Amino acid sequence: MSLENQIHEIGQRARTASRKLALLSSVRKNAILQAMAEGLETSAPAILAANAQDIAAAEANSLPSASIDRLRLDEKRLFEMARGIRDVAMLPDPVGEVLSDSARPNGIEIRKIRVPIGVIGIIFESRPNVTSDAAVLCLKTGNATILRGGSEAFQSNTAIVAALQKAGARAGLPPHSIQLIPTTDREAVSVMAQMDQFIDLIIPRGGHALIERVVQDARMPVIKHYHGVCHLYVDAECDSAMALRIAENGKCQRPGVCNALETVLVHESVASEFIPQLAAALAKVEICADEAGQRILGDRAKAATEESWTTEYLDYILSLKVVASLDEAVTHINHYGSHHSDVIVTRNEATAQRFLNEVDSATVYWNASTRFTDGGEFGFGAEIGISTDKLHARGPMGLPELTSYKYVIRGTGQIRE
Repeated sequence: MSLENQIHEIGQRARTASRKLALLSSVRKNAILQAMAEGLETSAPAILAANAQDIAAAEANSLPSASIDRLRLDEKRLFEMARGIRDVAMLPDPVGEVLSDSARPNGIEIRKIRVPIGVIGIIFESRPNVTSDAAVLCLKTGNATILRGGSEAFQSNTAIVAALQKAGARAGLPPHSIQLIPTTDREAVSVMAQMDQFIDLIIPRGGHALIERVVQDARMPVIKHYHGVCHLYVDAECDSAMALRIAENGKCQRPGVCNALETVLVHESVASEFIPQLAAALAKVEICADEAGQRILGDRAKAATEESWTTEYLDYILSLKVVASLDEAVTHINHYGSHHSDVIVTRNEATAQRFLNEVDSATVYWNASTRFTDGGEFGFGAEIGISTDKLHARGPMGLPELTSYKYVIRGTGQIRE
Protein backbone atom coordinates (compact mmCIF):
# COMPACT_ATOMS: atom_id res chain seq x y z
CA MET A 1 0.00 0.00 0.00
CA SER A 2 1.35 3.44 -0.91
CA LEU A 3 2.08 5.99 1.79
CA GLU A 4 -0.79 8.18 0.58
CA ASN A 5 -3.29 5.31 0.66
CA GLN A 6 -2.05 4.23 4.09
CA ILE A 7 -2.55 7.71 5.56
CA HIS A 8 -5.92 8.10 3.83
CA GLU A 9 -7.04 4.87 5.50
CA ILE A 10 -5.97 6.33 8.85
CA GLY A 11 -8.04 9.41 8.04
CA GLN A 12 -11.13 7.37 7.16
CA ARG A 13 -10.84 5.43 10.39
CA ALA A 14 -10.45 8.64 12.38
CA ARG A 15 -13.58 10.11 10.78
CA THR A 16 -15.58 7.02 11.78
CA ALA A 17 -14.18 7.16 15.31
CA SER A 18 -15.01 10.85 15.63
CA ARG A 19 -18.72 10.15 15.10
CA LYS A 20 -18.67 7.70 18.00
CA LEU A 21 -16.56 9.91 20.23
CA ALA A 22 -18.97 12.80 19.81
CA LEU A 23 -21.70 10.70 21.44
CA LEU A 24 -19.74 9.61 24.52
CA SER A 25 -20.95 10.93 27.85
CA SER A 26 -18.64 12.86 30.14
CA VAL A 27 -18.72 9.96 32.59
CA ARG A 28 -17.55 7.54 29.91
CA LYS A 29 -14.81 9.85 28.64
CA ASN A 30 -13.50 10.38 32.16
CA ALA A 31 -13.45 6.63 32.80
CA ILE A 32 -11.42 6.16 29.63
CA LEU A 33 -8.99 8.86 30.71
CA GLN A 34 -8.51 7.29 34.13
CA ALA A 35 -7.82 3.96 32.44
CA MET A 36 -5.29 5.64 30.15
CA ALA A 37 -3.44 7.15 33.10
CA GLU A 38 -3.18 3.71 34.68
CA GLY A 39 -2.11 2.28 31.33
CA LEU A 40 0.81 4.72 31.07
CA GLU A 41 1.99 3.78 34.54
CA THR A 42 1.64 0.06 33.88
CA SER A 43 3.51 0.40 30.58
CA ALA A 44 6.30 2.53 32.07
CA PRO A 45 9.06 -0.08 31.54
CA ALA A 46 8.20 -0.50 27.85
CA ILE A 47 7.86 3.26 27.27
CA LEU A 48 11.15 4.06 29.01
CA ALA A 49 12.91 1.30 27.06
CA ALA A 50 11.59 2.76 23.81
CA ASN A 51 12.69 6.22 24.92
CA ALA A 52 16.17 4.91 25.67
CA GLN A 53 16.39 3.81 22.03
CA ASP A 54 15.47 7.30 20.88
CA ILE A 55 17.98 8.91 23.26
CA ALA A 56 20.76 6.61 22.05
CA ALA A 57 19.99 7.48 18.44
CA ALA A 58 19.85 11.20 19.27
CA GLU A 59 23.24 11.07 20.96
CA ALA A 60 24.69 9.10 18.06
CA ASN A 61 23.41 11.79 15.70
CA SER A 62 24.92 14.54 17.90
CA LEU A 63 21.63 16.31 18.64
CA PRO A 64 22.09 19.39 20.88
CA SER A 65 21.81 18.77 24.61
CA ALA A 66 18.68 20.93 24.85
CA SER A 67 16.99 18.84 22.16
CA ILE A 68 17.91 15.64 23.96
CA ASP A 69 16.45 17.06 27.17
CA ARG A 70 13.16 17.75 25.34
CA LEU A 71 13.20 14.15 24.14
CA ARG A 72 14.17 12.44 27.37
CA LEU A 73 11.63 10.61 29.54
CA ASP A 74 12.26 9.27 33.01
CA GLU A 75 9.95 7.76 35.58
CA LYS A 76 9.17 11.17 37.07
CA ARG A 77 8.22 12.72 33.73
CA LEU A 78 6.18 9.68 32.78
CA PHE A 79 4.21 9.75 35.99
CA GLU A 80 3.69 13.50 35.53
CA MET A 81 2.13 12.63 32.17
CA ALA A 82 -0.21 10.20 33.92
CA ARG A 83 -1.08 12.82 36.53
CA GLY A 84 -1.82 15.25 33.71
CA ILE A 85 -4.33 12.79 32.26
CA ARG A 86 -6.07 12.49 35.62
CA ASP A 87 -6.13 16.29 35.88
CA VAL A 88 -7.89 16.49 32.51
CA ALA A 89 -10.41 13.89 33.66
CA MET A 90 -11.30 16.12 36.61
CA LEU A 91 -11.91 19.20 34.46
CA PRO A 92 -15.41 20.19 33.34
CA ASP A 93 -16.39 18.83 29.94
CA PRO A 94 -17.02 21.76 27.58
CA VAL A 95 -18.97 19.66 25.07
CA GLY A 96 -22.68 20.43 25.33
CA GLU A 97 -22.15 23.75 27.11
CA VAL A 98 -24.82 26.28 26.15
CA LEU A 99 -23.00 29.41 25.03
CA SER A 100 -26.14 31.45 24.43
CA ASP A 101 -29.88 30.87 24.59
CA SER A 102 -32.50 33.20 23.17
CA ALA A 103 -36.10 33.25 21.97
CA ARG A 104 -37.22 35.14 18.89
CA PRO A 105 -40.51 37.10 18.70
CA ASN A 106 -41.99 34.32 16.55
CA GLY A 107 -41.41 31.78 19.31
CA ILE A 108 -38.43 29.81 17.94
CA GLU A 109 -35.69 29.09 20.48
CA ILE A 110 -32.03 29.41 19.39
CA ARG A 111 -29.22 27.82 21.38
CA LYS A 112 -25.52 28.02 20.63
CA ILE A 113 -23.89 24.83 21.91
CA ARG A 114 -20.26 23.65 22.13
CA VAL A 115 -19.54 20.57 19.99
CA PRO A 116 -16.37 18.62 19.06
CA ILE A 117 -14.38 19.82 16.06
CA GLY A 118 -14.19 16.28 14.67
CA VAL A 119 -10.77 15.01 13.57
CA ILE A 120 -7.66 16.93 14.63
CA GLY A 121 -4.25 16.32 13.09
CA ILE A 122 -1.27 17.22 15.24
CA ILE A 123 2.25 17.42 13.80
CA PHE A 124 4.99 17.92 16.35
CA GLU A 125 8.69 17.45 17.05
CA SER A 126 10.84 16.13 19.87
CA ARG A 127 8.76 16.10 23.04
CA PRO A 128 7.00 12.73 23.50
CA ASN A 129 4.79 14.09 26.29
CA VAL A 130 2.93 15.99 23.56
CA THR A 131 1.68 12.61 22.33
CA SER A 132 -0.18 12.01 25.56
CA ASP A 133 -1.31 15.60 26.12
CA ALA A 134 -2.74 15.93 22.61
CA ALA A 135 -4.51 12.57 22.67
CA VAL A 136 -6.22 13.06 26.02
CA LEU A 137 -7.31 16.66 25.42
CA CYS A 138 -8.83 15.67 22.10
CA LEU A 139 -10.55 12.68 23.69
CA LYS A 140 -12.03 14.80 26.48
CA THR A 141 -13.54 17.10 23.84
CA GLY A 142 -14.84 14.23 21.70
CA ASN A 143 -12.30 14.59 18.89
CA ALA A 144 -10.40 11.84 17.10
CA THR A 145 -6.67 12.42 16.85
CA ILE A 146 -4.08 11.72 14.15
CA LEU A 147 -0.57 12.25 15.51
CA ARG A 148 2.60 12.68 13.51
CA GLY A 149 5.60 13.00 15.81
CA GLY A 150 9.20 13.72 14.97
CA SER A 151 11.51 10.95 13.79
CA GLU A 152 13.75 11.48 16.83
CA ALA A 153 10.90 10.37 19.16
CA PHE A 154 9.37 7.67 16.97
CA GLN A 155 9.97 4.73 19.32
CA SER A 156 8.73 6.69 22.36
CA ASN A 157 5.61 7.91 20.59
CA THR A 158 4.78 4.43 19.30
CA ALA A 159 5.00 2.98 22.82
CA ILE A 160 2.92 5.79 24.36
CA VAL A 161 0.13 5.52 21.77
CA ALA A 162 0.06 1.73 22.15
CA ALA A 163 -0.35 2.10 25.93
CA LEU A 164 -3.12 4.69 25.58
CA GLN A 165 -5.01 2.69 22.96
CA LYS A 166 -4.83 -0.59 24.85
CA ALA A 167 -5.87 0.86 28.21
CA GLY A 168 -8.54 3.09 26.67
CA ALA A 169 -10.12 0.24 24.72
CA ARG A 170 -10.75 -1.67 27.93
CA ALA A 171 -12.78 1.28 29.22
CA GLY A 172 -14.77 1.83 26.01
CA LEU A 173 -12.55 3.93 23.75
CA PRO A 174 -13.83 3.57 20.16
CA PRO A 175 -11.28 1.94 17.81
CA HIS A 176 -8.95 4.31 15.94
CA SER A 177 -9.76 7.29 18.17
CA ILE A 178 -6.03 7.87 18.64
CA GLN A 179 -3.72 7.02 15.76
CA LEU A 180 -0.03 7.61 15.12
CA ILE A 181 1.31 7.95 11.59
CA PRO A 182 3.52 4.82 11.47
CA THR A 183 6.38 6.27 9.45
CA THR A 184 9.09 8.89 9.74
CA ASP A 185 8.80 9.73 6.03
CA ARG A 186 8.52 13.52 5.77
CA GLU A 187 6.10 13.17 2.88
CA ALA A 188 3.50 12.11 5.47
CA VAL A 189 3.24 15.75 6.58
CA SER A 190 2.18 16.90 3.11
CA VAL A 191 -0.29 14.03 2.76
CA MET A 192 -1.92 14.90 6.08
CA ALA A 193 -2.10 18.58 5.16
CA GLN A 194 -4.01 17.72 1.98
CA MET A 195 -6.61 15.48 3.71
CA ASP A 196 -9.32 18.06 4.31
CA GLN A 197 -11.95 15.40 3.60
CA PHE A 198 -10.91 13.68 6.84
CA ILE A 199 -9.05 16.22 9.01
CA ASP A 200 -10.97 19.28 10.25
CA LEU A 201 -8.09 21.12 11.92
CA ILE A 202 -4.32 20.71 11.86
CA ILE A 203 -1.97 21.94 14.57
CA PRO A 204 1.79 22.04 13.85
CA ARG A 205 4.22 22.29 16.77
CA GLY A 206 7.87 22.62 15.95
CA GLY A 207 10.45 24.61 14.08
CA HIS A 208 9.88 27.40 11.61
CA ALA A 209 10.42 25.16 8.56
CA LEU A 210 7.85 22.59 9.69
CA ILE A 211 5.18 25.17 10.42
CA GLU A 212 5.77 27.04 7.16
CA ARG A 213 5.45 23.78 5.24
CA VAL A 214 2.17 22.87 6.93
CA VAL A 215 0.73 26.36 6.41
CA GLN A 216 1.72 26.28 2.76
CA ASP A 217 0.27 22.82 2.08
CA ALA A 218 -2.80 22.72 4.33
CA ARG A 219 -6.30 22.64 2.86
CA MET A 220 -7.91 22.85 6.29
CA PRO A 221 -7.62 25.49 9.06
CA VAL A 222 -4.23 25.62 10.80
CA ILE A 223 -3.52 26.82 14.34
CA LYS A 224 0.20 27.49 14.63
CA HIS A 225 2.31 26.71 17.68
CA TYR A 226 5.09 28.99 16.49
CA HIS A 227 8.55 29.44 17.93
CA GLY A 228 8.96 31.33 21.17
CA VAL A 229 11.19 34.42 21.01
CA CYS A 230 10.27 35.53 24.53
CA HIS A 231 11.44 38.82 26.08
CA LEU A 232 12.16 40.23 29.51
CA TYR A 233 12.13 44.03 29.78
CA VAL A 234 13.92 45.33 32.87
CA ASP A 235 12.43 48.77 33.53
CA ALA A 236 14.11 51.81 35.06
CA GLU A 237 12.01 51.26 38.21
CA CYS A 238 12.71 47.56 38.52
CA ASP A 239 13.34 45.40 41.56
CA SER A 240 16.79 44.14 40.50
CA ALA A 241 16.71 41.02 42.65
CA MET A 242 13.32 40.08 41.24
CA ALA A 243 14.48 40.72 37.68
CA LEU A 244 17.51 38.48 38.19
CA ARG A 245 15.37 35.64 39.57
CA ILE A 246 12.94 35.93 36.67
CA ALA A 247 15.77 36.07 34.13
CA GLU A 248 17.51 33.02 35.62
CA ASN A 249 14.28 31.05 35.79
CA GLY A 250 13.23 32.03 32.29
CA LYS A 251 16.56 31.22 30.66
CA CYS A 252 18.06 28.41 32.71
CA GLN A 253 15.34 26.29 34.32
CA ARG A 254 14.63 24.56 31.01
CA PRO A 255 16.12 26.40 28.04
CA GLY A 256 14.87 24.00 25.38
CA VAL A 257 11.18 24.94 25.62
CA CYS A 258 9.16 27.57 23.79
CA ASN A 259 8.41 29.72 26.86
CA ALA A 260 12.08 30.14 27.80
CA LEU A 261 13.60 33.63 27.59
CA GLU A 262 15.62 34.46 24.49
CA THR A 263 16.11 38.24 24.78
CA VAL A 264 16.57 40.64 27.72
CA LEU A 265 16.01 44.37 27.22
CA VAL A 266 17.42 46.66 29.91
CA HIS A 267 16.60 50.34 30.44
CA GLU A 268 19.71 52.47 30.01
CA SER A 269 19.34 54.11 33.43
CA VAL A 270 19.95 50.78 35.23
CA ALA A 271 22.06 49.03 32.59
CA SER A 272 25.52 49.70 34.05
CA GLU A 273 24.50 48.26 37.42
CA PHE A 274 22.09 45.51 36.35
CA ILE A 275 23.84 43.96 33.34
CA PRO A 276 27.00 42.80 35.24
CA GLN A 277 24.71 41.24 37.85
CA LEU A 278 22.79 39.51 35.07
CA ALA A 279 25.97 38.14 33.51
CA ALA A 280 27.10 36.81 36.90
CA ALA A 281 23.72 35.19 37.61
CA LEU A 282 23.71 33.56 34.18
CA ALA A 283 27.31 32.38 34.34
CA LYS A 284 26.77 29.40 32.02
CA VAL A 285 24.84 31.42 29.45
CA GLU A 286 26.48 32.84 26.33
CA ILE A 287 25.42 36.47 25.84
CA CYS A 288 25.06 38.21 22.48
CA ALA A 289 24.82 41.93 23.18
CA ASP A 290 24.36 45.18 21.30
CA GLU A 291 27.13 47.80 21.38
CA ALA A 292 25.94 49.31 24.66
CA GLY A 293 25.81 45.91 26.31
CA GLN A 294 29.25 45.00 24.98
CA ARG A 295 30.74 48.19 26.41
CA ILE A 296 29.49 47.12 29.84
CA LEU A 297 30.41 43.42 29.59
CA GLY A 298 33.57 43.55 27.49
CA ASP A 299 34.81 40.09 26.51
CA ARG A 300 31.96 38.44 28.46
CA ALA A 301 29.61 39.19 25.54
CA LYS A 302 29.69 38.50 21.82
CA ALA A 303 28.36 40.98 19.30
CA ALA A 304 24.67 40.62 18.55
CA THR A 305 23.59 40.61 14.91
CA GLU A 306 20.25 41.43 13.32
CA GLU A 307 19.54 37.69 13.33
CA SER A 308 20.10 37.51 17.10
CA TRP A 309 16.87 39.38 17.81
CA THR A 310 14.69 36.84 15.97
CA THR A 311 16.48 33.66 17.06
CA GLU A 312 14.86 31.05 19.28
CA TYR A 313 18.03 29.58 20.75
CA LEU A 314 16.49 26.80 22.88
CA ASP A 315 19.89 26.67 24.55
CA TYR A 316 22.06 28.52 27.06
CA ILE A 317 22.36 31.58 24.79
CA LEU A 318 20.74 34.97 25.35
CA SER A 319 20.39 38.18 23.35
CA LEU A 320 20.84 41.42 25.30
CA LYS A 321 19.98 44.99 24.33
CA VAL A 322 20.03 48.34 26.14
CA VAL A 323 16.97 50.50 25.40
CA ALA A 324 16.25 54.16 26.12
CA SER A 325 12.57 53.84 27.03
CA LEU A 326 9.49 51.68 27.42
CA ASP A 327 8.46 52.77 23.93
CA GLU A 328 11.68 51.40 22.46
CA ALA A 329 11.25 48.13 24.35
CA VAL A 330 7.67 47.67 23.16
CA THR A 331 8.62 48.53 19.58
CA HIS A 332 11.48 46.01 19.66
CA ILE A 333 9.27 43.24 21.06
CA ASN A 334 6.45 43.81 18.59
CA HIS A 335 8.90 43.91 15.67
CA TYR A 336 11.26 41.05 16.53
CA GLY A 337 9.20 38.85 18.85
CA SER A 338 7.08 35.85 17.95
CA HIS A 339 3.96 37.06 19.84
CA HIS A 340 4.37 34.25 22.38
CA SER A 341 5.28 35.40 25.93
CA ASP A 342 6.87 38.62 27.17
CA VAL A 343 7.41 40.11 30.63
CA ILE A 344 8.14 43.46 32.26
CA VAL A 345 9.75 43.80 35.69
CA THR A 346 8.87 47.15 37.25
CA ARG A 347 7.50 48.70 40.43
CA ASN A 348 5.53 51.25 38.42
CA GLU A 349 1.97 50.07 37.84
CA ALA A 350 1.27 52.64 35.11
CA THR A 351 4.37 51.53 33.19
CA ALA A 352 3.38 47.90 33.63
CA GLN A 353 -0.14 48.56 32.37
CA ARG A 354 1.19 50.24 29.26
CA PHE A 355 3.43 47.24 28.57
CA LEU A 356 0.53 44.81 29.10
CA ASN A 357 -1.69 46.84 26.79
CA GLU A 358 0.80 47.58 24.03
CA VAL A 359 2.80 44.36 23.63
CA ASP A 360 1.00 42.29 20.99
CA SER A 361 1.64 38.79 22.33
CA ALA A 362 -0.51 35.85 23.35
CA THR A 363 0.62 36.11 26.98
CA VAL A 364 2.07 39.19 28.69
CA TYR A 365 3.43 39.27 32.24
CA TRP A 366 4.15 41.77 34.95
CA ASN A 367 6.74 40.59 37.49
CA ALA A 368 6.42 36.85 36.74
CA SER A 369 8.39 34.35 34.68
CA THR A 370 7.41 33.53 31.09
CA ARG A 371 7.86 29.88 32.07
CA PHE A 372 4.27 29.97 33.36
CA THR A 373 2.92 29.96 29.79
CA ASP A 374 1.75 26.39 30.03
CA GLY A 375 -1.63 24.69 30.10
CA GLY A 376 -0.95 22.96 33.39
CA GLU A 377 0.22 26.18 35.06
CA PHE A 378 -2.88 27.98 33.75
CA GLY A 379 -5.15 25.33 35.28
CA PHE A 380 -6.07 23.68 31.97
CA GLY A 381 -4.72 20.27 33.00
CA ALA A 382 -2.55 20.19 29.88
CA GLU A 383 -2.39 21.97 26.55
CA ILE A 384 -2.50 21.09 22.89
CA GLY A 385 -0.05 23.89 22.17
CA ILE A 386 0.61 27.60 22.59
CA SER A 387 -1.16 29.36 19.76
CA THR A 388 0.50 32.50 18.45
CA ASP A 389 -2.43 33.08 16.10
CA LYS A 390 -5.28 35.47 16.92
CA LEU A 391 -8.34 33.73 15.50
CA HIS A 392 -10.19 30.93 17.31
CA ALA A 393 -7.43 30.29 19.83
CA ARG A 394 -4.57 32.28 21.35
CA GLY A 395 -2.05 31.30 24.02
CA PRO A 396 -2.22 27.92 25.82
CA MET A 397 -4.93 25.86 24.15
CA GLY A 398 -7.03 23.90 26.62
CA LEU A 399 -10.35 22.13 26.27
CA PRO A 400 -12.60 25.00 25.10
CA GLU A 401 -10.20 25.77 22.24
CA LEU A 402 -10.66 22.20 20.94
CA THR A 403 -14.36 22.69 20.39
CA SER A 404 -16.52 24.41 17.83
CA TYR A 405 -20.20 25.22 18.18
CA LYS A 406 -23.47 24.80 16.39
CA TYR A 407 -26.88 26.42 16.62
CA VAL A 408 -29.77 24.26 17.75
CA ILE A 409 -33.18 25.73 16.92
CA ARG A 410 -36.47 24.50 18.36
CA GLY A 411 -39.81 25.48 16.95
CA THR A 412 -43.50 24.63 17.05
CA GLY A 413 -44.21 24.71 13.34
CA GLN A 414 -43.10 28.26 12.49
CA ILE A 415 -42.51 29.12 8.85
CA ARG A 416 -40.87 32.21 7.37
CA GLU A 417 -43.29 34.61 5.75
